[in-house]
Amino acid sequence: MLDYKKAILKIKRNKIKIDSEIILSINSINRVSSSDVYSPSNYPAANNSSFDGYAINSMETKNLTKKKLRKFRILKTIAAGDNPKIKKVPKYSAIEVMTGAIIQKPYDAVIPIEQIKFNNKKNKSSYIIVDRKINKNDYIRFEGSDFKKREKVINRGELIKPQHILALKTLGIKKILVKKKPSIVFYTTGNEISNNEKIPKWKVRNSNGYYINSFLNSLPISFKQKKILRDHDSLKFKKEILSNLKSKNEIILTSGAVSAGKYDFIPGIIKKFKLRYYFKDVSIRPGKPIMFAKFLKNKVFFGLPGNPISSAACIRFFVLPFLYFSLGLKEEQSINAKIKNNFNKKKKFTRFIKGKLIFSKKGIAEFEIYKGQESFRIKPFTKSNAWGLFPSGKGNFKKGDLIECYNSEITNSLFFK
Repeated sequence: MLDYKKAILKIKRNKIKIDSEIILSINSINRVSSSDVYSPSNYPAANNSSFDGYAINSMETKNLTKKKLRKFRILKTIAAGDNPKIKKVPKYSAIEVMTGAIIQKPYDAVIPIEQIKFNNKKNKSSYIIVDRKINKNDYIRFEGSDFKKREKVINRGELIKPQHILALKTLGIKKILVKKKPSIVFYTTGNEISNNEKIPKWKVRNSNGYYINSFLNSLPISFKQKKILRDHDSLKFKKEILSNLKSKNEIILTSGAVSAGKYDFIPGIIKKFKLRYYFKDVSIRPGKPIMFAKFLKNKVFFGLPGNPISSAACIRFFVLPFLYFSLGLKEEQSINAKIKNNFNKKKKFTRFIKGKLIFSKKGIAEFEIYKGQESFRIKPFTKSNAWGLFPSGKGNFKKGDLIECYNSEITNSLFFK
């Protein structure tokens, strides 16, 4: 059996090549950027006012005091979106400006409306009164102070999020190069699996495919769930593999039929194909019977255990990292947390444990290990928000020991280095 870390290195070395495509930036949510994206211009595009008020030439206030004040004639009003051009600018003049209005020379400072004194107290004056020195650049937002031209907006290998869409649209970036969506096809297996709502006690509702699809739906993938393969469908499965090798599907997933029982036909079928690489069984729990194969073509196969929790663990700790590697996403970063209770396991196995990750009042990450870690138990999984990774090489873990934790969801849980 392979050690978990060695298995991850194997799938990393056997990642698939995913081509890129140019798409509209407004459609790029949850896609992976294939290259660094740079701002095509300065943003803001020009100096503008950060307040409603009056723009003046600060040099003309150099010697002003309450005893030596001066009137500034109001020439016009400029709002955000207005053309700021003024043909003639006399000395000691002011422009009424709204927030976001462009500020051009000779004006270089803004006096907020709350600080303005008018020559006419009825507020219909043609002048404002300035009785103090105004500092240059007061209440000015500078050109390029947010993004400078050619400044990086998105890194290569970054998952594009809603905040990126805001930046792309604001900066006028219409198109973007992203990784194409890899296509995943999924087969669940077993005579016991049923798609019916009402089932007898000897049947099990089909759930693995629905979980996998919902778990991966925030990643740029195409997911197709096929009909259930029964225990006698080994020849049908072989035909499905042949069909997929000729299709655009890059990743083939199955759940069930990968162990060592009478009806576990999948390993025997897969091994009949010409493969670049193959492994079966990893020293992990849950999920020990997992298998992986890389075909001669740019396609791979993952055989997941049929048990729902075992399948979920293998999706989280094998398929998800494989997608990161292949899409060029930056490697996921775990959170080191102190365990809140003792835990014992077999030394040679890596354990994926369901639990709750919290932060103490002091900001320390803590992981509570839930009772009921058997792979058939779903209830603890529904209450958990993280997986604790207890590595091989150590059997006894005491309260306060540090372990790596990984969020149980992808949404809002991608911690990148």
